[in-house]
Amino acid sequence: MSAIRVLLADDQTLVRAAFAMLVESAPDMEVVGQAGTGREAVELARRERADLVVMDLRMPDLDGIGATRLIAADEDLAGVKVLVLTTYDTDEDLVEALHAGASGFLVKDTRPADLLDAIRTVAAGEALLSPGPTARLIARFLRSPAVPAAHGGPERLSAREREVLALVARGLTNTEIAETLGLSPLTAKTHVSRIMGKLGARDRAQLVIIAYESGLVTPGAAGTPG
Repeated sequence: MSAIRVLLADDQTLVRAAFAMLVESAPDMEVVGQAGTGREAVELARRERADLVVMDLRMPDLDGIGATRLIAADEDLAGVKVLVLTTYDTDEDLVEALHAGASGFLVKDTRPADLLDAIRTVAAGEALLSPGPTARLIARFLRSPAVPAAHGGPERLSAREREVLALVARGLTNTEIAETLGLSPLTAKTHVSRIMGKLGARDRAQLVIIAYESGLVTPGAAGTPG
């Protein structure tokens, strides 16, 4: 299996250097570039054909949201995933980043091993959106009138598919969804793929947005929908 090609985008040189050392320490990853601005991140993503960009939101010239939007809109970069770094309590651009095309986010003070796991998760096509406080934060900003509505809603889904979508929105993996609903992992994966097709979602992160915008999932909700 080829190594995950990672591009690091952060305006702080020491932060980039620390991340680079960590990523290079993993046998299944390699750093293919480092960017200090959002515009440089876009240019390097195009030139180096990275599999994943670890993107800081706060950068000069072009911020992480703008850079993510350009990467997601570029057909030549269709396979490039973006993992956003946030300070969590102060970065209220989280949902805008997801709308722009980010496949997940991670707090900057996360453990080194968790960052590597996050890179693997997003590179594999999973959304990295943890439940709990994260879900409440997402829901809070999705209720803002400034956030555009999603295309298509859960009303076109079957009851089982709505259950699966609700669990995706709460941050569960396919394996966890399978365990929760008594399904095989393959069946859970098939459900997620069909839901994405029906709703025209680009990835699991967009499914989360749809679930919250439609009201299928609300802050603090527990269990599965009936």
